[in-house]
Amino acid sequence: MSEDNRLIVEPRKFKHNQSFRLESGESLDGFELIYETYGELNKEKSNAILICHALSGNHHAAGVYSKEDKKPGWWDELIGPEKAFDTNKYFIVSLNNLGGCHGSTGPGSIDNQTEKEFGANFPIVTVSDWVNSQNLLREELDIEKWLSVAGGSLGGMQALQWAIEFPDKLSKAIIIAAAPKLSTQNIAFNEVARQSIISDPDFTKGDAHPEKGLGLARMLGHITYLSEESMKNKFGRELKKEKIEYGYDVEFEIESYLRYQGANFSKSFNAHTYLLMTKALDYFDPAKKNDGNLSETLSGATCQFLVVSFKSDWRFPSERSKEIVDALINVEKKVSYLDIDSIQGHDSFLMKNDRYENAINSFLEADV
Repeated sequence: MSEDNRLIVEPRKFKHNQSFRLESGESLDGFELIYETYGELNKEKSNAILICHALSGNHHAAGVYSKEDKKPGWWDELIGPEKAFDTNKYFIVSLNNLGGCHGSTGPGSIDNQTEKEFGANFPIVTVSDWVNSQNLLREELDIEKWLSVAGGSLGGMQALQWAIEFPDKLSKAIIIAAAPKLSTQNIAFNEVARQSIISDPDFTKGDAHPEKGLGLARMLGHITYLSEESMKNKFGRELKKEKIEYGYDVEFEIESYLRYQGANFSKSFNAHTYLLMTKALDYFDPAKKNDGNLSETLSGATCQFLVVSFKSDWRFPSERSKEIVDALINVEKKVSYLDIDSIQGHDSFLMKNDRYENAINSFLEADV
Protein backbone atom coordinates (compact mmCIF):
# COMPACT_ATOMS: atom_id res chain seq x y z
CA MET A 1 0.00 0.00 0.00
CA SER A 2 1.33 3.45 -0.86
CA GLU A 3 1.84 6.00 1.89
CA ASP A 4 -1.05 8.06 0.48
CA ASN A 5 -3.47 5.15 0.98
CA ARG A 6 -2.54 4.24 4.53
CA LEU A 7 -5.28 3.97 7.12
CA ILE A 8 -5.94 7.20 9.01
CA VAL A 9 -6.65 6.25 12.61
CA GLU A 10 -7.52 7.94 15.89
CA PRO A 11 -7.03 6.53 19.40
CA ARG A 12 -10.01 5.96 21.69
CA LYS A 13 -10.28 5.40 25.43
CA PHE A 14 -12.16 2.89 27.52
CA LYS A 15 -12.67 3.79 31.17
CA HIS A 16 -13.44 1.16 33.79
CA ASN A 17 -14.71 2.89 36.92
CA GLN A 18 -14.86 -0.08 39.28
CA SER A 19 -12.12 -1.62 41.38
CA PHE A 20 -10.03 -4.12 39.41
CA ARG A 21 -8.36 -6.90 41.36
CA LEU A 22 -4.99 -8.09 40.08
CA GLU A 23 -3.48 -11.56 40.22
CA SER A 24 -0.98 -10.32 42.81
CA GLY A 25 -3.83 -9.57 45.22
CA GLU A 26 -3.53 -5.79 44.81
CA SER A 27 -6.26 -3.72 43.20
CA LEU A 28 -6.52 -0.71 40.93
CA ASP A 29 -9.17 1.89 41.69
CA GLY A 30 -10.45 1.74 38.12
CA PHE A 31 -8.34 2.16 34.98
CA GLU A 32 -8.26 3.46 31.43
CA LEU A 33 -7.21 1.60 28.28
CA ILE A 34 -6.28 3.40 25.09
CA TYR A 35 -7.07 1.53 21.88
CA GLU A 36 -7.47 1.86 18.13
CA THR A 37 -9.79 0.16 15.65
CA TYR A 38 -9.33 -0.62 11.96
CA GLY A 39 -12.06 -1.67 9.54
CA GLU A 40 -15.79 -1.88 10.26
CA LEU A 41 -17.74 -4.09 12.64
CA ASN A 42 -20.35 -6.03 10.68
CA LYS A 43 -24.04 -6.16 11.60
CA GLU A 44 -23.68 -9.56 13.26
CA LYS A 45 -20.58 -8.39 15.18
CA SER A 46 -18.88 -11.58 14.08
CA ASN A 47 -15.76 -10.18 12.38
CA ALA A 48 -13.89 -8.66 15.34
CA ILE A 49 -10.21 -9.48 15.92
CA LEU A 50 -8.19 -8.49 18.98
CA ILE A 51 -4.50 -7.73 18.41
CA CYS A 52 -2.26 -8.07 21.47
CA HIS A 53 1.07 -6.26 21.53
CA ALA A 54 4.56 -7.42 22.43
CA LEU A 55 6.83 -6.00 25.16
CA SER A 56 7.48 -2.50 23.82
CA GLY A 57 4.42 -2.29 21.55
CA ASN A 58 1.25 -0.35 22.14
CA HIS A 59 -2.20 0.38 20.72
CA HIS A 60 -0.86 1.92 17.51
CA ALA A 61 -0.63 -1.28 15.46
CA ALA A 62 -1.45 0.10 12.01
CA GLY A 63 -2.08 3.19 9.95
CA VAL A 64 -1.04 6.78 10.63
CA TYR A 65 -2.56 9.70 12.50
CA SER A 66 -2.51 12.08 9.53
CA LYS A 67 -1.35 12.18 5.92
CA GLU A 68 1.76 14.01 7.13
CA ASP A 69 2.58 11.26 9.66
CA LYS A 70 5.51 9.24 8.30
CA LYS A 71 5.63 6.54 11.00
CA PRO A 72 2.92 3.86 10.73
CA GLY A 73 1.88 1.47 13.48
CA TRP A 74 4.16 -1.39 14.50
CA TRP A 75 2.21 -4.09 12.56
CA ASP A 76 1.30 -2.00 9.54
CA GLU A 77 2.88 -4.63 7.28
CA LEU A 78 0.14 -7.08 8.26
CA ILE A 79 -2.91 -4.93 9.09
CA GLY A 80 -4.77 -3.06 6.35
CA PRO A 81 -6.77 -3.50 3.15
CA GLU A 82 -5.88 -6.82 1.43
CA LYS A 83 -3.17 -7.58 4.02
CA ALA A 84 -3.00 -10.61 6.31
CA PHE A 85 -5.46 -8.97 8.71
CA ASP A 86 -7.66 -7.54 5.97
CA THR A 87 -9.48 -4.41 7.13
CA ASN A 88 -11.88 -4.78 4.19
CA LYS A 89 -13.18 -7.91 5.95
CA TYR A 90 -12.42 -7.56 9.65
CA PHE A 91 -12.93 -5.13 12.51
CA ILE A 92 -9.60 -5.06 14.30
CA VAL A 93 -9.01 -3.79 17.84
CA SER A 94 -5.54 -3.05 19.24
CA LEU A 95 -4.91 -1.68 22.72
CA ASN A 96 -2.12 -0.58 25.05
CA ASN A 97 -2.06 -2.88 28.07
CA LEU A 98 -2.35 -1.92 31.72
CA GLY A 99 1.00 -0.71 32.97
CA GLY A 100 1.82 0.77 29.57
CA CYS A 101 3.17 4.24 28.90
CA HIS A 102 1.20 5.34 25.86
CA GLY A 103 -2.13 6.35 27.36
CA SER A 104 -3.39 3.37 29.33
CA THR A 105 -3.24 3.46 33.12
CA GLY A 106 0.35 2.81 34.12
CA PRO A 107 3.31 4.09 36.13
CA GLY A 108 3.04 7.53 34.53
CA SER A 109 -0.61 7.90 35.55
CA ILE A 110 -1.80 9.80 38.60
CA ASP A 111 -2.62 7.71 41.67
CA ASN A 112 -5.87 9.15 43.06
CA GLN A 113 -4.80 8.30 46.60
CA THR A 114 -1.54 10.26 46.50
CA GLU A 115 -2.33 12.69 43.64
CA LYS A 116 1.15 11.86 42.30
CA GLU A 117 2.39 9.58 39.54
CA PHE A 118 2.38 5.90 40.47
CA GLY A 119 5.99 5.44 39.37
CA ALA A 120 7.55 2.46 41.15
CA ASN A 121 4.36 2.05 43.21
CA PHE A 122 2.33 0.81 40.25
CA PRO A 123 1.42 -2.81 41.07
CA ILE A 124 2.83 -5.79 39.21
CA VAL A 125 0.56 -6.90 36.36
CA THR A 126 0.45 -10.29 34.65
CA VAL A 127 -0.69 -11.68 31.33
CA SER A 128 -3.85 -12.91 33.07
CA ASP A 129 -4.53 -9.36 34.32
CA TRP A 130 -4.17 -8.04 30.79
CA VAL A 131 -6.56 -10.63 29.38
CA ASN A 132 -9.13 -9.85 32.08
CA SER A 133 -8.93 -6.12 31.35
CA GLN A 134 -9.16 -6.83 27.60
CA ASN A 135 -12.31 -8.84 28.26
CA LEU A 136 -13.86 -5.79 29.90
CA LEU A 137 -13.08 -3.83 26.73
CA ARG A 138 -14.77 -6.58 24.70
CA GLU A 139 -17.89 -6.14 26.81
CA GLU A 140 -17.74 -2.36 26.39
CA LEU A 141 -17.60 -2.79 22.60
CA ASP A 142 -20.61 -5.14 22.82
CA ILE A 143 -18.75 -7.93 21.03
CA GLU A 144 -20.06 -11.31 22.14
CA LYS A 145 -17.12 -13.27 20.74
CA TRP A 146 -13.86 -12.42 19.00
CA LEU A 147 -13.42 -14.04 15.62
CA SER A 148 -9.76 -14.22 16.64
CA VAL A 149 -7.24 -13.09 19.22
CA ALA A 150 -3.77 -12.73 17.73
CA GLY A 151 -0.30 -11.56 18.66
CA GLY A 152 3.42 -12.13 18.37
CA SER A 153 5.90 -12.81 21.19
CA LEU A 154 4.31 -11.55 24.43
CA GLY A 155 1.21 -10.88 22.30
CA GLY A 156 1.10 -14.57 21.40
CA MET A 157 1.18 -15.46 25.08
CA GLN A 158 -1.87 -13.27 25.60
CA ALA A 159 -3.67 -15.07 22.76
CA LEU A 160 -2.85 -18.39 24.45
CA GLN A 161 -4.13 -17.08 27.79
CA TRP A 162 -7.38 -15.97 26.12
CA ALA A 163 -7.97 -19.53 24.87
CA ILE A 164 -7.45 -20.85 28.41
CA GLU A 165 -9.26 -18.18 30.43
CA PHE A 166 -12.19 -17.28 28.15
CA PRO A 167 -12.62 -20.30 25.85
CA ASP A 168 -16.14 -19.31 24.79
CA LYS A 169 -15.13 -15.76 23.82
CA LEU A 170 -12.91 -16.46 20.80
CA SER A 171 -13.21 -18.70 17.75
CA LYS A 172 -9.57 -18.66 16.68
CA ALA A 173 -6.22 -18.03 18.36
CA ILE A 174 -3.15 -16.96 16.39
CA ILE A 175 0.02 -17.51 18.42
CA ILE A 176 3.17 -16.23 16.73
CA ALA A 177 6.83 -16.49 17.82
CA ALA A 178 5.79 -17.28 21.39
CA ALA A 179 6.33 -19.88 24.11
CA PRO A 180 4.27 -21.55 26.84
CA LYS A 181 6.67 -20.01 29.38
CA LEU A 182 10.08 -18.35 29.34
CA SER A 183 13.28 -20.36 29.35
CA THR A 184 15.82 -19.74 32.09
CA GLN A 185 18.00 -17.95 29.52
CA ASN A 186 15.18 -15.55 28.64
CA ILE A 187 14.54 -14.77 32.30
CA ALA A 188 18.27 -14.06 32.59
CA PHE A 189 18.15 -11.61 29.66
CA ASN A 190 15.22 -9.83 31.29
CA GLU A 191 17.03 -9.58 34.62
CA VAL A 192 20.11 -8.02 33.00
CA ALA A 193 17.82 -5.51 31.29
CA ARG A 194 16.09 -4.68 34.57
CA GLN A 195 19.38 -4.29 36.43
CA SER A 196 20.60 -1.93 33.69
CA ILE A 197 17.64 0.30 34.52
CA ILE A 198 17.57 -0.11 38.31
CA SER A 199 21.29 0.59 38.70
CA ASP A 200 21.16 3.84 36.70
CA PRO A 201 21.61 6.72 39.21
CA ASP A 202 19.11 8.83 37.26
CA PHE A 203 16.46 6.15 37.72
CA THR A 204 17.08 5.94 41.47
CA LYS A 205 16.53 9.71 41.58
CA GLY A 206 13.07 9.26 40.07
CA ASP A 207 13.71 9.72 36.35
CA ALA A 208 11.25 7.55 34.38
CA HIS A 209 13.45 7.87 31.29
CA PRO A 210 17.00 7.15 32.48
CA GLU A 211 19.00 7.49 29.28
CA LYS A 212 21.80 5.08 30.12
CA GLY A 213 19.89 2.33 31.91
CA LEU A 214 16.86 2.17 29.65
CA GLY A 215 19.07 2.57 26.59
CA LEU A 216 21.23 -0.39 27.65
CA ALA A 217 18.11 -2.51 28.25
CA ARG A 218 16.88 -1.71 24.75
CA MET A 219 20.28 -2.44 23.19
CA LEU A 220 20.31 -5.87 24.84
CA GLY A 221 16.78 -6.50 23.62
CA HIS A 222 17.65 -5.60 20.04
CA ILE A 223 20.53 -8.05 20.02
CA THR A 224 18.21 -10.88 21.05
CA TYR A 225 15.50 -9.92 18.54
CA LEU A 226 17.84 -10.17 15.54
CA SER A 227 19.48 -13.28 14.13
CA GLU A 228 23.23 -13.49 13.59
CA GLU A 229 22.65 -13.69 9.84
CA SER A 230 20.44 -10.61 9.73
CA MET A 231 22.97 -8.61 11.75
CA LYS A 232 25.77 -9.77 9.47
CA ASN A 233 23.81 -8.90 6.31
CA LYS A 234 22.74 -5.49 7.60
CA PHE A 235 25.92 -4.33 9.32
CA GLY A 236 28.76 -6.81 8.88
CA ARG A 237 31.95 -5.39 10.32
CA GLU A 238 31.50 -2.09 8.49
CA LEU A 239 33.19 0.88 10.09
CA LYS A 240 31.35 4.11 10.84
CA LYS A 241 34.65 5.93 10.33
CA GLU A 242 37.28 5.51 7.65
CA LYS A 243 39.76 3.78 9.93
CA ILE A 244 40.03 2.24 13.38
CA GLU A 245 40.97 4.76 16.06
CA TYR A 246 41.62 2.27 18.89
CA GLY A 247 39.20 3.72 21.43
CA TYR A 248 35.70 3.37 22.87
CA ASP A 249 33.80 5.81 20.67
CA VAL A 250 31.43 4.50 18.00
CA GLU A 251 33.48 2.90 15.22
CA PHE A 252 31.41 -0.02 13.88
CA GLU A 253 28.02 0.43 12.19
CA ILE A 254 26.40 -2.03 14.60
CA GLU A 255 27.60 0.09 17.54
CA SER A 256 26.05 3.16 15.99
CA TYR A 257 22.76 1.33 15.35
CA LEU A 258 22.46 -0.01 18.88
CA ARG A 259 23.28 3.33 20.49
CA TYR A 260 20.76 5.09 18.25
CA GLN A 261 18.02 2.59 19.13
CA GLY A 262 18.84 2.82 22.83
CA ALA A 263 18.87 6.63 22.89
CA ASN A 264 15.57 6.94 21.00
CA PHE A 265 13.83 4.37 23.15
CA SER A 266 15.01 5.89 26.42
CA LYS A 267 13.34 9.20 25.53
CA SER A 268 9.92 7.73 24.78
CA PHE A 269 9.41 4.67 27.00
CA ASN A 270 8.78 4.62 30.74
CA ALA A 271 11.40 2.62 32.63
CA HIS A 272 8.83 1.43 35.18
CA THR A 273 6.72 0.06 32.30
CA TYR A 274 9.74 -1.81 30.96
CA LEU A 275 10.26 -3.40 34.37
CA LEU A 276 6.58 -4.38 34.57
CA MET A 277 6.46 -5.85 31.07
CA THR A 278 9.56 -8.00 31.54
CA LYS A 279 8.21 -9.30 34.85
CA ALA A 280 4.90 -10.21 33.16
CA LEU A 281 6.94 -12.23 30.68
CA ASP A 282 8.85 -13.97 33.47
CA TYR A 283 5.73 -14.86 35.45
CA PHE A 284 3.80 -16.27 32.48
CA ASP A 285 3.31 -19.99 33.05
CA PRO A 286 -0.36 -20.98 32.63
CA ALA A 287 0.41 -24.68 33.15
CA LYS A 288 1.83 -24.03 36.63
CA LYS A 289 -1.59 -24.53 38.21
CA ASN A 290 -1.66 -28.02 36.67
CA ASP A 291 1.82 -29.02 37.85
CA GLY A 292 3.32 -28.07 34.50
CA ASN A 293 0.90 -30.15 32.41
CA LEU A 294 0.21 -27.88 29.44
CA SER A 295 -2.12 -30.37 27.76
CA GLU A 296 -4.35 -30.43 30.82
CA THR A 297 -4.25 -26.65 30.96
CA LEU A 298 -5.41 -26.45 27.33
CA SER A 299 -8.02 -29.19 27.63
CA GLY A 300 -10.84 -26.70 28.09
CA ALA A 301 -9.96 -24.60 25.03
CA THR A 302 -12.59 -24.69 22.28
CA CYS A 303 -11.11 -22.43 19.60
CA GLN A 304 -9.05 -23.31 16.55
CA PHE A 305 -5.33 -22.55 16.78
CA LEU A 306 -2.71 -21.30 14.33
CA VAL A 307 0.81 -21.48 15.76
CA VAL A 308 3.63 -19.84 13.79
CA SER A 309 7.37 -19.90 14.46
CA PHE A 310 10.48 -18.74 12.60
CA LYS A 311 13.57 -20.90 12.14
CA SER A 312 16.02 -18.05 12.79
CA ASP A 313 14.31 -16.99 16.04
CA TRP A 314 16.67 -17.94 18.86
CA ARG A 315 14.86 -15.86 21.50
CA PHE A 316 11.70 -17.99 21.15
CA PRO A 317 12.92 -20.90 18.98
CA SER A 318 10.63 -23.16 17.00
CA GLU A 319 10.88 -25.89 19.65
CA ARG A 320 8.95 -23.67 22.08
CA SER A 321 6.07 -23.27 19.61
CA LYS A 322 6.10 -27.03 19.04
CA GLU A 323 5.54 -27.51 22.78
CA ILE A 324 2.24 -25.66 22.39
CA VAL A 325 1.33 -27.63 19.27
CA ASP A 326 2.13 -30.99 20.90
CA ALA A 327 0.10 -30.09 23.99
CA LEU A 328 -2.89 -29.22 21.81
CA ILE A 329 -2.59 -32.41 19.78
CA ASN A 330 -2.46 -34.43 22.99
CA VAL A 331 -5.94 -33.20 23.90
CA GLU A 332 -7.24 -33.39 20.32
CA LYS A 333 -7.61 -29.68 19.64
CA LYS A 334 -7.76 -28.21 16.15
CA VAL A 335 -4.31 -26.76 15.47
CA SER A 336 -2.32 -25.75 12.40
CA TYR A 337 1.42 -25.16 12.65
CA LEU A 338 3.82 -23.33 10.38
CA ASP A 339 7.60 -23.01 10.83
CA ILE A 340 8.87 -20.36 8.44
CA ASP A 341 12.29 -19.80 6.89
CA SER A 342 13.29 -16.22 7.65
CA ILE A 343 16.60 -14.57 8.48
CA GLN A 344 15.21 -11.75 10.65
CA GLY A 345 15.20 -13.69 13.93
CA HIS A 346 12.53 -12.92 16.53
CA ASP A 347 11.59 -9.73 14.69
CA SER A 348 10.37 -11.88 11.78
CA PHE A 349 6.83 -11.71 13.12
CA LEU A 350 6.78 -7.99 12.29
CA MET A 351 7.97 -8.43 8.70
CA LYS A 352 6.33 -9.12 5.36
CA ASN A 353 6.54 -12.73 4.26
CA ASP A 354 4.17 -14.21 1.68
CA ARG A 355 3.91 -17.62 3.32
CA TYR A 356 3.34 -16.06 6.73
CA GLU A 357 0.68 -13.65 5.48
CA ASN A 358 -1.11 -16.28 3.40
CA ALA A 359 -1.26 -18.62 6.39
CA ILE A 360 -2.94 -15.98 8.57
CA ASN A 361 -5.34 -14.97 5.80
CA SER A 362 -6.34 -18.57 5.03
CA PHE A 363 -6.76 -19.42 8.70
CA LEU A 364 -9.05 -16.46 9.29
CA GLU A 365 -11.15 -17.23 6.21
CA ALA A 366 -11.59 -20.94 7.02
CA ASP A 367 -14.91 -22.04 8.50
CA VAL A 368 -15.03 -22.27 12.27
